[in-house]
Amino acid sequence: MTSVQLGLWVLALLVVLAIVFDFMNGFHDAANSIATVVSTGVLKPGQAVLFAAVFNFIAIFVFQFSVAATIGKGLAQPGVVDVHVVFGALMGAIIWNFITWYYGIPSSSSHALIGGIVGAVMLKAGVGALMFASLMKTVVFIFVSPLMGFLLGSLMLIVVSWTLRRSTPSRVDRWFRRLQLVSAGAYSLGHGGNDAQKTIGIVWMLLIATGYSAIGDKSPPMWVVFTCYTAIAMGTMFGGWRIVKTMGQRLTKLRPVHGFCAETGGAITLFTAAILGIPVSTTHTITGAIVGVGATQRASAVRWGIAGNIIWAWILTIPATAVIAAIAYWVSLQIF
Repeated sequence: MTSVQLGLWVLALLVVLAIVFDFMNGFHDAANSIATVVSTGVLKPGQAVLFAAVFNFIAIFVFQFSVAATIGKGLAQPGVVDVHVVFGALMGAIIWNFITWYYGIPSSSSHALIGGIVGAVMLKAGVGALMFASLMKTVVFIFVSPLMGFLLGSLMLIVVSWTLRRSTPSRVDRWFRRLQLVSAGAYSLGHGGNDAQKTIGIVWMLLIATGYSAIGDKSPPMWVVFTCYTAIAMGTMFGGWRIVKTMGQRLTKLRPVHGFCAETGGAITLFTAAILGIPVSTTHTITGAIVGVGATQRASAVRWGIAGNIIWAWILTIPATAVIAAIAYWVSLQIF
């Protein structure tokens, strides 16, 4: 096999690996989009995953490529990224996603990918090869996105409760069973617009590194865009039921009005981040919103022990994936 043929084979392998990660992202993070709408009984599980998958995909027509540009061109210095770095980053993210899915822990696929990039880049070229401006925005939003979700979800519930204080519970429940379809659709749209772009970004990074795209290009190739949005939608259709149970049933008890407030608060956070080009965690965002809605009813409505376990997973995600990615980077040097 010639070096050119080997190069094309490795490129194709990495694109497939990125699509696998994108599918796993949808599978792993399906809970973010559907947990509330399933746990409140507004939609059956099969209906919910199809509903969410459709909105994941149509986000392609709504959002620009700001998040993809941050991942593809904003985390590592030009010239540092190569096929080994991309392999390490993807393997770190995929392995961590599988571990957290298996144990039903709603960790962040986004931060798993970013941690993977950080670990592989640092092993290759040291800390100085990282672009700290974009990286720090992402790290800051590890804390900002769940807090925004928490505050917006809480405020939504307070406003709704005050506005409808004279309505009967059955009437409120009937209204919000319909309105929750709107909020769930908006959240799924934000999920697709933020998370699909992370995979678009790493494939774009790979194409730039191998000379198939230029760093000055304003947008990634359209085949990459359509492939990644399709993969995340398909992953969502298969659903991650272990995590759905944690998010929708174990954190706090939800009714349609609570689901609406949590999803709306989360959707506003995701739309804001996508416009700013910040790759936030949809998992962090919706978890914060659900906890905010639960805590607004009463502090004891939230199972804080489970929330604490989730927070530990958030803290560990970037360092754990960085270590796994660094090992995978070294392994790739021995293979190709």
